[in-house]
Amino acid sequence: MGLNSAWLDTGFDGALRVRCGAVRWRCRLVNVTSAFACLAVVSGCAVGPDFIKPAPPDAAGYTAGRTPGSTVGSNIHGGEVQRFAKGRDIPGDWWRVFGSRRLMTLTDRALKNNPDLAAAQAALRMTQANLAAGKAALFPSVQGEFDASRQSLGGVIAPTTDSGATLFNLYTGQVSVSYTPDVFGGVRRNIESLQAQSDNQRFQLEATYLTLTSNIVLAAVEEASMRGQIEATQSLVKIATDVLHLLRTQFDAGQIAQSDVVAQEAALAQIEQTLPPLQRQLEQQRHLLSALTGGMPDKEPPEKFTLAGLKLPRDLPVSVPSRLVQQRPDLRAAEENFHSASAQIGVAVAARIPNVTLTGNLGSSSLTIGQLFSNGTGFWTIAGSVTQPIFDAGLLYQKEVAARATFEQSSSQYRSTVVTAFQNVADSLSALRTDAVALQKAVAAEDAAERSLTITRRRLELGDINYILVLNAQQTYFQALLTRVQAQANRFADTAALFQALGGGWWNREDRDPPKQYPFINLTN
Repeated sequence: MGLNSAWLDTGFDGALRVRCGAVRWRCRLVNVTSAFACLAVVSGCAVGPDFIKPAPPDAAGYTAGRTPGSTVGSNIHGGEVQRFAKGRDIPGDWWRVFGSRRLMTLTDRALKNNPDLAAAQAALRMTQANLAAGKAALFPSVQGEFDASRQSLGGVIAPTTDSGATLFNLYTGQVSVSYTPDVFGGVRRNIESLQAQSDNQRFQLEATYLTLTSNIVLAAVEEASMRGQIEATQSLVKIATDVLHLLRTQFDAGQIAQSDVVAQEAALAQIEQTLPPLQRQLEQQRHLLSALTGGMPDKEPPEKFTLAGLKLPRDLPVSVPSRLVQQRPDLRAAEENFHSASAQIGVAVAARIPNVTLTGNLGSSSLTIGQLFSNGTGFWTIAGSVTQPIFDAGLLYQKEVAARATFEQSSSQYRSTVVTAFQNVADSLSALRTDAVALQKAVAAEDAAERSLTITRRRLELGDINYILVLNAQQTYFQALLTRVQAQANRFADTAALFQALGGGWWNREDRDPPKQYPFINLTN
């Protein structure tokens, strides 16, 4: 971090010494004019450190070892092979890659109605207004004033008017100009800080935008998962009910004991018992989608999501590490917070050194309004002052210490955000690879469990096996089926998490730049 130091002192010889950066000036204070001229020499200086953008981390990749070029595939919807395209750009409306018109419609409605996004937009307008107000300090302040009074003077006091009247009206109109030259850059450092705060809020808005769209996609995937699990459970209920009917027939024929029938009734009840929690979770996801779109839970969104209605994108962008720090809105926000803290050091330093103020008044005063601008009624004043804090019990010094500590804190927070960002990408890449393998194994387990259940049911119909084997086959198939549905949903959720971890393509948003075409995206329902 470079330090552009500036200081001022007056030696025993009456000379004003000013240092700005590596250059030093020495001005003898012959008169007020020379003093102001000397201060004007350093009017381009700004005390405090000049902010230097942090360099990208020296990281060759996101995970240890070589990253595979693709995931494994499974012979099922949502089990397609996904390829990692290093350096590929991300669309601003990245949720389109799932190929669902319903998802696009829901997301567009949320972007228009979500209150959190509206609050972030208002916060940005606030910081932009504060920035504009801060820039006003670079210009003179001009005020107009008009005073009218009626006065009565005692007779023993000499009259102040030419006519000698002791009762008179007095009208005064004047224009006052006040200007504080930004000699040591305190105002400019404050504007720099306000600009950084505005940029910080702009990236906070992008982070809110990304979080909202990610939450919508993840909620839609979770809803699809719940529907898939409910459908799987209902199919198991039908299978268990059919087995129960078979067992009751065999019991009526005296082929099996009643205990086998009761055991199957208990197994069926246990499967049915898992439906209410799944239905509760589905309803909660519907409530969440209503909230994300700015609606009340009594009015559910018309869009409904299933795993079959979502497409798994084949090509996944993976930004190079050096680009990640520019793409993640939370990283950019942390950087601007770091920048603002740097500028605040300059503001604190400038408060400890002399402050120059120039003022001027121009006006006219008369006993009647008609003579207010006549000859001989005008007056003017020009004044200049230099204020230097002498004793404040360490107040300004401690504020500078606090500003430097805040700078160190924001520096550490930025580094922490960088580490977390890289961890997010690494976690997403690992999840994509391992969950693809998990789905492959889950599909194989489901196929085996389904064949086992089919065989055992057939043998049960022939009276060839004990019912306990059927019960075990039912339970195995039930768990395998639910696991497969969850593994399918994980593939979609992992994909959404990767887009979120990479920044979501906010720099390609249609409301920022002309829309880009992505021919590899096809929309369905």
